[in-house]
Amino acid sequence: MDDSKQAQMHPTHLTRTVVKHAAAAAVHYSGLRRGFAAARRVACGGRRVLILGYHRVVPDFEREAAQSIPGGIISIQTFQRQLESVARAGYEFAPLGQAVEVLTRQRTSKKDLCVLTFDDGYRDVYRHAFPFLRSKGIPATFYLPAGLIGTQRRLDHDRLYHLFGIAKRARLQPKIDELPPETATLMLAAMGQGKAVPAALDDYIGDVPSDALRFAIELLAARLGEAPEPAWGELMNWEEARRISAAGYELGAHTLEHVVLTLEGPTRIDHEIRGSKELIERETGSPVRHFSYCNGWYSEQLVHRVARMGFQSAVTTEDFPNRLGENPFTLKRKVLWEDFSTGLFGQYSPALTSCCVDDVFRMVGLGHPVSGNRKQRFASEAQWRLLDNRSVSRPSLDKTGSLPFAVEGETA
Repeated sequence: MDDSKQAQMHPTHLTRTVVKHAAAAAVHYSGLRRGFAAARRVACGGRRVLILGYHRVVPDFEREAAQSIPGGIISIQTFQRQLESVARAGYEFAPLGQAVEVLTRQRTSKKDLCVLTFDDGYRDVYRHAFPFLRSKGIPATFYLPAGLIGTQRRLDHDRLYHLFGIAKRARLQPKIDELPPETATLMLAAMGQGKAVPAALDDYIGDVPSDALRFAIELLAARLGEAPEPAWGELMNWEEARRISAAGYELGAHTLEHVVLTLEGPTRIDHEIRGSKELIERETGSPVRHFSYCNGWYSEQLVHRVARMGFQSAVTTEDFPNRLGENPFTLKRKVLWEDFSTGLFGQYSPALTSCCVDDVFRMVGLGHPVSGNRKQRFASEAQWRLLDNRSVSRPSLDKTGSLPFAVEGETA
């Protein structure tokens, strides 16, 4: 039994699940949902602006979840039904730019708005979600880790998850006492002890800068005698990205190599943000107006930096309502996957989905969103002032499109 299934069988989780499903059914089928929606509009200062986030859209959820991180996956069937539920809840699908104008009071809307976003540039999104959206005329924004598009590299969290699966099957026994605490916790999870692997992996990525993370991946791969790249999790190429753009869909920046920027210094941050924007614009010929923080984590310094680089907005993964007049560079987003709509007996649940998109669970105390606002590491005020004094139009890519980077001893 995998980690996600074990967690679902825990008595506390089962009790919470039953209560949640019962509450959803009561609210949905009684019509109380409309009252919650009206209350939310008042709290938000006007029309609701719901931003949904997805990662991977696949034909067979169970098959894909058996080998990759379940929390980033949704089946095409569930995805389509979720969008139907959103439309029935009274939302109008809108481009992100239009939603930002409503939130910044540059325009008004007669209906509640729903914006679709996709992080990480997975090829299965191009193959399964994009054709459906285009056939229905539903707008969306696709955030790309630009430096990995068109390569054979997988995202680092997928590489680690893949290697942990190999380590678990091989019954690798690391010397826990010799490992740093965060690494020890992660390896214990990989061996089936302590936290579930996805949760331990999320904590680890939140503590380890990108260069150290990739060093750990290479060490583990060498120890196992395996390639770090899984067969699954491939990203789209530039021709596919250009087709999305040519169809009228917006491409956003998601750093160059999916770097959690709250763990990096100013030079690396500048390189990742500016470089991703420039590379997408160079490859597609279309402007890049929107940014997505990797893992949804941001800081005051990052918000300031993204705003200075010509973006119109940036999204987090904070599951809070968007309110009129709030900062467009900390937009709130509800990230969905298969289980958000799965009923007690494995069927699609319209009640769960509608209560989720209407934010009912949080309003009645059954939801506990986590803030994405983090302290910025390795960033002194002097370094930020120096960076801010540089020209924001300075190119970061050479004529060949290469992405040079040298660590320059940044300290806190």
